[in-house]
Amino acid sequence: MNAKSTSNTLISSRLKFSVRATPYVFALYMSTIMAFLMSLVITAANTGIDADYLNNTLQAYKLAMPAAFLCILVVRPIVIKLVAMTVHSHR
Repeated sequence: MNAKSTSNTLISSRLKFSVRATPYVFALYMSTIMAFLMSLVITAANTGIDADYLNNTLQAYKLAMPAAFLCILVVRPIVIKLVAMTVHSHR
Protein backbone atom coordinates (compact mmCIF):
# COMPACT_ATOMS: atom_id res chain seq x y z
CA MET A 1 0.00 0.00 0.00
CA ASN A 2 1.31 3.40 -0.85
CA ALA A 3 0.85 6.60 1.15
CA LYS A 4 -1.95 7.85 -1.12
CA SER A 5 -4.11 4.72 -0.74
CA THR A 6 -3.52 4.70 3.02
CA SER A 7 -4.60 8.33 3.19
CA ASN A 8 -7.72 7.60 1.10
CA THR A 9 -8.59 4.66 3.34
CA LEU A 10 -8.29 6.79 6.48
CA ILE A 11 -10.44 9.56 5.00
CA SER A 12 -13.01 7.03 3.80
CA SER A 13 -13.29 5.34 7.18
CA ARG A 14 -13.62 8.68 8.98
CA LEU A 15 -16.56 9.68 6.76
CA LYS A 16 -18.56 6.55 7.54
CA PHE A 17 -21.12 6.26 10.32
CA SER A 18 -21.14 3.59 12.98
CA VAL A 19 -23.14 0.45 12.18
CA ARG A 20 -25.57 1.53 14.93
CA ALA A 21 -26.65 4.41 12.67
CA THR A 22 -27.82 2.03 9.93
CA PRO A 23 -31.59 2.42 10.52
CA TYR A 24 -31.29 6.21 10.52
CA VAL A 25 -29.03 6.41 7.48
CA PHE A 26 -31.36 4.01 5.65
CA ALA A 27 -34.36 6.17 6.59
CA LEU A 28 -32.57 9.33 5.47
CA TYR A 29 -31.60 7.96 2.05
CA MET A 30 -34.95 6.27 1.47
CA SER A 31 -36.99 9.31 2.49
CA THR A 32 -34.82 11.68 0.46
CA ILE A 33 -35.24 9.66 -2.72
CA MET A 34 -38.86 8.55 -2.31
CA ALA A 35 -40.18 11.93 -1.14
CA PHE A 36 -38.58 13.63 -4.13
CA LEU A 37 -39.92 11.08 -6.62
CA MET A 38 -43.40 11.22 -5.11
CA SER A 39 -43.31 15.03 -5.08
CA LEU A 40 -42.50 14.98 -8.79
CA VAL A 41 -45.37 12.60 -9.59
CA ILE A 42 -48.01 14.14 -7.33
CA THR A 43 -47.20 17.70 -8.40
CA ALA A 44 -47.50 16.67 -12.06
CA ALA A 45 -50.82 14.93 -11.36
CA ASN A 46 -52.27 17.85 -9.40
CA THR A 47 -51.05 20.91 -11.29
CA GLY A 48 -49.52 19.56 -14.48
CA ILE A 49 -46.07 20.26 -15.83
CA ASP A 50 -45.83 23.98 -16.44
CA ALA A 51 -43.43 26.84 -15.82
CA ASP A 52 -43.90 26.55 -12.03
CA TYR A 53 -43.56 22.75 -11.94
CA LEU A 54 -40.09 22.58 -10.39
CA ASN A 55 -40.87 25.28 -7.81
CA ASN A 56 -44.15 23.55 -6.89
CA THR A 57 -42.32 20.23 -6.61
CA LEU A 58 -39.69 21.69 -4.29
CA GLN A 59 -42.40 23.27 -2.12
CA ALA A 60 -44.13 19.89 -1.81
CA TYR A 61 -40.78 18.24 -1.09
CA LYS A 62 -40.17 20.56 1.90
CA LEU A 63 -43.17 18.98 3.60
CA ALA A 64 -42.85 15.47 2.20
CA MET A 65 -39.23 14.74 3.12
CA PRO A 66 -39.42 15.18 6.91
CA ALA A 67 -42.76 13.36 6.97
CA ALA A 68 -41.31 10.48 4.94
CA PHE A 69 -38.26 10.29 7.21
CA LEU A 70 -40.40 9.95 10.34
CA CYS A 71 -42.75 7.46 8.66
CA ILE A 72 -39.85 5.26 7.56
CA LEU A 73 -38.42 5.25 11.09
CA VAL A 74 -41.79 4.04 12.40
CA VAL A 75 -42.62 1.58 9.60
CA ARG A 76 -39.17 0.00 9.08
CA PRO A 77 -39.35 -2.43 12.03
CA ILE A 78 -42.82 -3.56 10.95
CA VAL A 79 -41.65 -4.13 7.38
CA ILE A 80 -38.63 -6.12 8.59
CA LYS A 81 -40.97 -8.43 10.55
CA LEU A 82 -43.36 -8.80 7.60
CA VAL A 83 -40.48 -9.71 5.29
CA ALA A 84 -39.17 -12.23 7.80
CA MET A 85 -42.63 -13.84 7.95
CA THR A 86 -43.00 -14.06 4.16
CA VAL A 87 -39.52 -14.89 2.86
CA HIS A 88 -37.61 -18.14 3.37
CA SER A 89 -34.49 -17.86 5.47
CA HIS A 90 -31.12 -19.11 4.17
CA ARG A 91 -30.85 -22.81 5.02
